[in-house]
Amino acid sequence: MPFTAFISDLHLTRERPAANAAFFSFLREVAPRADALYILGDLFEYWAGDDDLADPFNAQVAAALQGLAGDKVPVHLLHGNRDFLLLTGFARASGVHLIADPTIVNLYATRTLLMHGDLLCTDDRRYQSFRRVVRNRLVQRLAMMLPLSRRRTLVGGARKMSQRETHAKAMTIMDVNAEAVARVLRDSGCTRLIHGHTHRPARHEHVVDGRHCERWVLSDWYERGHYLRVSPDGCEPVELPFG
Repeated sequence: MPFTAFISDLHLTRERPAANAAFFSFLREVAPRADALYILGDLFEYWAGDDDLADPFNAQVAAALQGLAGDKVPVHLLHGNRDFLLLTGFARASGVHLIADPTIVNLYATRTLLMHGDLLCTDDRRYQSFRRVVRNRLVQRLAMMLPLSRRRTLVGGARKMSQRETHAKAMTIMDVNAEAVARVLRDSGCTRLIHGHTHRPARHEHVVDGRHCERWVLSDWYERGHYLRVSPDGCEPVELPFG
């Protein structure tokens, strides 16, 4: 049966060999059978700019994704909060198609909304303010004028600060806001939403203007590999060998 695969929040880095091995195995054994692969943000633990493709590990990930292009499997990627500096250089090296957040697709006759998920966490106002700054094109252009080594330092510092704040914040603040979910489903006209970011894999049901909708939250890859298999029969979370 035809299917489309969805993954997010892999946070790949050379320091996490189990996740890396699971990802490369997934690209070899599962993804080539899919109609398409969608990566819904945070493929990498962090990304300092496309000139970091000279790093051997980053180049290995790009080459592995490029292999799917040879298998005629389209790979679509939208940005997460860790890798929003992935740009056209990475797209050329990996063969992925960069897509907007949010994006609407028609999956086997079901209108489906795709997001990373951070835009739905509207209760975390501090993060939303930070997001607006770092997603500003002018800010990004200015950042890219800095030497790569300096950008790595800045990104690493921002990551550590984010980790400290995450431990200090209430879990409810970092989860999606129900009104934000209803709004994007209403505005898009979709009956299905797939996203990551919160690291809380689950299926949720919503009723929006009398329409029954479902929301699938993708898993992170910290302790297990995971993808969502979407077919004409519906959605099925699939766990992958890990470690």
